[in-house]
Amino acid sequence: MSTTVETIIIGGGLVGVWTAYFLAKRGRSVIVLEKESVGAQSSGVNFGNLRLQGRYPDQYPLSLRSQDLWERLPELIGDACEYDRTGHLYCAFNEAEAEKLAHYAKVSRANGIAIEDLDRSDLDKRFPYMGGKVIAATFSERDAVANPRLATPATSRAAQALGATIIENCRVTGIEARNRGFELRVDDGRTFSCTHLVNSAGAWAADIAARFGETVPAFAAGPPQFVTEPVPYFIGPSIQTIDGSVIARQIPRGNVILAGYPRTASDPVANRAPVPPHKTLAGMTALARVIPALAHASVIRVWSGIEAYLPDMIPIIGPSHAIPGLFHAFGFCGHGYQIGPGVGLCLSEWICDGHTPTPLAAFCIARFKSEVAVSEKFKAEFDSGGQSR
Repeated sequence: MSTTVETIIIGGGLVGVWTAYFLAKRGRSVIVLEKESVGAQSSGVNFGNLRLQGRYPDQYPLSLRSQDLWERLPELIGDACEYDRTGHLYCAFNEAEAEKLAHYAKVSRANGIAIEDLDRSDLDKRFPYMGGKVIAATFSERDAVANPRLATPATSRAAQALGATIIENCRVTGIEARNRGFELRVDDGRTFSCTHLVNSAGAWAADIAARFGETVPAFAAGPPQFVTEPVPYFIGPSIQTIDGSVIARQIPRGNVILAGYPRTASDPVANRAPVPPHKTLAGMTALARVIPALAHASVIRVWSGIEAYLPDMIPIIGPSHAIPGLFHAFGFCGHGYQIGPGVGLCLSEWICDGHTPTPLAAFCIARFKSEVAVSEKFKAEFDSGGQSR
């Protein structure tokens, strides 16, 4: 006997559980099918950055809507998930990078985000631990961080309290479009049917889209990350270099968390994302260039996650153009954590109301019916076959 609900969500990452939360809040019946544990992949192992400045311009309405949800986390799900409005310092090493900072700041300000311009003398006064190789920076006070290990499980619990069903360790083995709906089979033999299907399966989502004739050039990779031993607390904001070599923050108990590009290869079949030792060494070298006081800090843990990337480095969000009732949300290219709650809200509006007030046309899957422009960031990090450099 098949279990029937209005909506089934494949993938229990941050997007999946927030979509379930908002659907359940509106009284809709919803099931999330997750092949492992909720938040087991990129949603639970990312850097935790809630960065507004420097985003893709068309993403700002979604990013701002999502940031509002992050700022109301205790009210919405009953858990702050270590949310901390640290601010974000975006750094340049040379004049060319400083010009990019100025451009990003202009776009951010046009979307209502307050950005401060800092020259070297400003950095010396306010952030004296910054190395002398940083010549300029911009600071966004509203940017924040939250603990990714906590956020997805907490949202999952809140969704279940509203009536959503979350089924973990449940791998989907078959999907068929039926008359006005879908039928799914899982690895223990159960079947489920629904009217609406949300494909938020992360690095595995492109395979689901391909079953319905929507082929996209997605591939799996992950950012190498590590954490240092605890050191005396002295770094307030998140710090990021515009070249992507350093994305760092210090947590209150003293550990410094670092992510840096280029990304590393991952294996979605074997479900592994190993970090080559040379990338950890390169990350520490880059970190010391920005914050010399950390040059001799010891690394105590290294990890990565499996994420989906697209050549334009822009996610896919919205309705299928092949099958009514199917929605996609994947390919976040390392930027999904901040916009995750907003994506879930928008998907719930599409399903319940037939539209969302947030402009998301730029993220339509139909753009891959023709050749898309390859982003400069993609070219810098990946070869033509999608392999990390």
